[in-house]
Amino acid sequence: MNKGPEKMQKTIAVTGKGGTGKTVLSTLLIKSLVEAGDLSILAVDADSAKSLPYTLGMAVARTVGDFREELITNPAEKQRISQLHMGSVIGEMVMHGPGFDLLVMGRPEAPGCFCTVNDLLRYGIEALSRNYDVTIVDGEAGPEQINRRVMQHLDALLVVADTSIRSLQTAKDIMKVAQGQGIVPDDRIGLIINRFKGVNDKLKEFVRQLDVNIWGYIPDDKNISTYDSLNRALLDLPKESPSLSAIPKIMEHIW
Repeated sequence: MNKGPEKMQKTIAVTGKGGTGKTVLSTLLIKSLVEAGDLSILAVDADSAKSLPYTLGMAVARTVGDFREELITNPAEKQRISQLHMGSVIGEMVMHGPGFDLLVMGRPEAPGCFCTVNDLLRYGIEALSRNYDVTIVDGEAGPEQINRRVMQHLDALLVVADTSIRSLQTAKDIMKVAQGQGIVPDDRIGLIINRFKGVNDKLKEFVRQLDVNIWGYIPDDKNISTYDSLNRALLDLPKESPSLSAIPKIMEHIW
């Protein structure tokens, strides 16, 4: 990006049908923000598949899910944190990357009711995020998990789809659910079409019928599949990668 975004606290979540490229988009956003300038960035992997650390080139030591299990099963750990602020406790699980920090949620809770524990953890994550200019949440395929596990409020929600009709319809359904959740204003929800190879008449008409806000198109990028096959972090993508060229326009909608 030619110019970094204005310094203002933002929480941005990325969601969409599995396999559409939401983790790739999250990584591209993080890379662009890091390169844009003096911003403190927290990346949160809220997808139980834990894909974000791999695209960022980082190893996971401890997840929030691991901590939840310790909190429930280990009285000594429960006693230790009873005198601490939950934000600082969650901070113990933060890993430091090149220009950003990473928090990994890990697996969802086990069967049973852990509502009080989950509320406590979410409070800690929200408190932690206040220490950063931007929080990027790589979520599961639906905003309700973000609301339940991570954040009660979002400044922007990016819903990712590829060019298949089924994927676009799923994205529309996710956006409708998000509007009903009330965790993000309706005009702060945008569709991102990934692996874009150009418009054909059928796609153009279907997108028109969806009647949604399209915030950007990410071109099909062979560099991404190449880096994937080599197990290389997408943070190392060359600046001329087509996918990176789409990020500034998306950023304009967020800021």
